[in-house]
Amino acid sequence: MSLAPATFSDDWLSLREPADHRSRNMALEAELVRHLEDVDAQRIVDLGAGSGSNLRALAPRLGLRQHWVLMDHDGALAQAARARLKAFADSWREAGDTLVLSLGAREIRVDFAIADLARDPAAPRAFGPHLVTASAFHDLVSADWCASFAEGMAGSGILIHAALICDGQDAWAPPHPADAAIAEGFRAHQGIDKGFGPALGPDAAQVLGAALAGAGYDVGQAQSPWRLVPGDRALIKKLAVGTAAAAVESGRVDAASAQDWARHRADADACAIGHLDLLALPHG
Repeated sequence: MSLAPATFSDDWLSLREPADHRSRNMALEAELVRHLEDVDAQRIVDLGAGSGSNLRALAPRLGLRQHWVLMDHDGALAQAARARLKAFADSWREAGDTLVLSLGAREIRVDFAIADLARDPAAPRAFGPHLVTASAFHDLVSADWCASFAEGMAGSGILIHAALICDGQDAWAPPHPADAAIAEGFRAHQGIDKGFGPALGPDAAQVLGAALAGAGYDVGQAQSPWRLVPGDRALIKKLAVGTAAAAVESGRVDAASAQDWARHRADADACAIGHLDLLALPHG
């Protein structure tokens, strides 16, 4: 049975945004910027855009004229994105449904598209973008979705950038006896259908990269782990509780063990959550 596409609250997206932004792989993004520097008016589509975090991270590095389309199935998050982007900009105005941001010397036009990407992975191509990007999205989709997406992008000349794809290389300190069981349960939960077919979870970067390579792209990957410290206490606590709950829902871990693990992990000294960033460039 197919589920509705996964929905995440604006509170969770806001809580994780500082860690997301500082963890993105800057070398890979510098390569992306170089490949777009000769494009005067850059057109960008952001998949599963949520509250607009990916734009806030990437737009300050791109050109002076940008036109973004933020695609998500959740209209409430689109409204949250509009409000948060207004606060992010130096100034803003509205031109019909288009939000026009001023950020330093940059003019950034933003449109919002409510779309079911599960049904049409190639939908971004209709906007004629130079770049299709996403953040913390592709571990939610299936291998079939990746294959359809890659097929839809083939021959288009569109650059593909995917930030913060989970890779399963998580580590908490100090060790806890339930670490292995919680990790096994959490991985099992990651594979649950999020509305796109069986989710790839930590296999996503490998599967997406292979699909894009087969569609005529040169694919590069680089690490972008969260490295959380006591200053990230609120995020660590939320992550611990959510990870434990997912492990219980998988049926691999009993509730008492998971709750004990979550209590200890809420006060963890440090936590590293593995991610990979991907950049796919068309041949030639």
